[in-house]
Amino acid sequence: MMHDDERAIRELILSWMLATQVGDIAHLKLLMAEDIVFLATGQVPIRGRDAFAAAFAAALEKFEIHPSSDIQEIKSFGDHAYCWNDLSVTMKSRSDGSVVQRTGAALTILHKKANGRWVIARDANMLS
Repeated sequence: MMHDDERAIRELILSWMLATQVGDIAHLKLLMAEDIVFLATGQVPIRGRDAFAAAFAAALEKFEIHPSSDIQEIKSFGDHAYCWNDLSVTMKSRSDGSVVQRTGAALTILHKKANGRWVIARDANMLS
């Protein structure tokens, strides 16, 4: 049986995927903690919601982004949780139509705010 926290986290992940696909940066920012940190192989960490928004906006200028996620595990511990995903991201170049596919595992740490809403606090992905 799925608990309320797990259901809410699954909904957050789905919302993230949909907002990413349509390029809704304002909605993505609502799903993140202000001090979020994104870790990716071979890249410097992206620190903060505004830094992520700027990096994502720059990526959207160059690519259409189509993510998909297969959640492998969700565990919650009070006001913290983690989610392990098998992630796939397809990026189609806006200039020449070429397509790049990246897949791999992602581990997300979430925090439940005082209002009961979950947000992404840390995200590490190993896409290649």
